[in-house]
Amino acid sequence: MQIKNLGILLILILVIGCTKTVYKPKWVHETAPDTFVTRFETSKGNFDVQIHREASPKAVDRFYQLVQRRFFDQTVFYRVVPNFVAQFGIIDSTKTALWKENKIPDEPVRESNLKGAISYARVGKESRHDHLFINLKNNQRLDTVMANGVKGYPPFGTVIKGMDVVESLYSGYGNETMAKVDSLNYTQLLQAFPKLDLINKVYILKNK
Repeated sequence: MQIKNLGILLILILVIGCTKTVYKPKWVHETAPDTFVTRFETSKGNFDVQIHREASPKAVDRFYQLVQRRFFDQTVFYRVVPNFVAQFGIIDSTKTALWKENKIPDEPVRESNLKGAISYARVGKESRHDHLFINLKNNQRLDTVMANGVKGYPPFGTVIKGMDVVESLYSGYGNETMAKVDSLNYTQLLQAFPKLDLINKVYILKNK
């Protein structure tokens, strides 16, 4: 019996030791470079996004922190609306629960939601967390639209290479996925909507 218990203990130690840490308090204090390029490797090909910290400093810092931890690897473009936006984010809320306790302060819109611009999705005050969208056309109205008491969606980067890849993402489901995305995990979402395009990797390509 003691040998059996020892074996179970060793297995638990190995599992815990191999479990990827999803949050450390010190991570939220990291400051992003003034500008850097982020590469997205997707099921439709690669595209690169130039990030500008001055456009939305607090949002960029969080984006940088998440990308450095490879949080957007193995995620999905769960909402692609033709001639509007391509939206993606972390479906597994257990990975981001502690991150969300350290809220991103709201910031003014300094750039415009033009075609290729990337912005955080949000539903109200201090609600920018881990879901983002890329504009598929010039959506200047998103600069000033009110979202539960908050004005506009501040862009903080632009697709500089591979916009054709972004435009080719599967858009047949449109907004249909939004009713289920909060209640399904990654696997369940793909079972329900098998044509959704995947994000394989997101990482910093270079700093400038």
